[in-house]
Amino acid sequence: MLIDFHVHAFPDKVAEKAIPVLSQCSGGVVPSYDGKIDSLKSHMRKNGVDYAVVLNIATNPHQQKKVNDFAISLLGDEMLIPFGSVHPDSIDAISELERLAAAGIKGIKLHPDYQNFYVDEARMLPIYRKIAELGMITVFHAGTDIGYPKPVHCTPQRLLKILDSFGNAPVIAAHFGGYMLWEDVMQFLCGTQVYFDTAFSYGKIPPDFAKKIILSHDAKRILLGSDMPWSTPTDEVRLIRSLQLNETVTNAILFNNAKRLLSI
Repeated sequence: MLIDFHVHAFPDKVAEKAIPVLSQCSGGVVPSYDGKIDSLKSHMRKNGVDYAVVLNIATNPHQQKKVNDFAISLLGDEMLIPFGSVHPDSIDAISELERLAAAGIKGIKLHPDYQNFYVDEARMLPIYRKIAELGMITVFHAGTDIGYPKPVHCTPQRLLKILDSFGNAPVIAAHFGGYMLWEDVMQFLCGTQVYFDTAFSYGKIPPDFAKKIILSHDAKRILLGSDMPWSTPTDEVRLIRSLQLNETVTNAILFNNAKRLLSI
């Protein structure tokens, strides 16, 4: 079994516009599929992925409801687990979290670079506390975004400051805890209650860093993620298997941790 905790897809018409723009601003990264749901599921089958968490992002307050309507429309799909999103500038952010939870959405994606907030800003605390109250999962884009390199809005140091705001609700720092900030991840986040996903790491994170982060943290808090369409599950699995971890740890990362977290 494989569970990919970090994929992206869009409504068909949105995908036709969004994928070329995202590719261009990221230095011409070639997507593995066109960003549409049918293509995502075909790619999952090709890569042997049983379930995938579809991370939706509200990049401005006005699109928040449409983004979340799309997420809700995916509920009940046998392969996809949709997460919603709220925008910090939306006056409806708290009620939108309640709507998502009532619909059955299990988690929220926040992208501090796309949504223009620092992860430890005081204005975010009511949103974090509501997420905690609802018992939802939060996925943060963490570290550098290659399309928006400066400033980095979610550094390991900043993320550490707000983890207590979530109580026992799970928090996931994508990209091994902070893309391109892995030494800071080891210093500030390893050993805390945060989860890391492996998204967009194959060929990018030094393997020694990846293994050291896993062994310094808790293997039960590492989740396979690909960042499809910007990487592939096959490549990210190849990275994990190259680290020569024992079978129990490897299986925990590839599917068992996600099964527990998502109650699959």
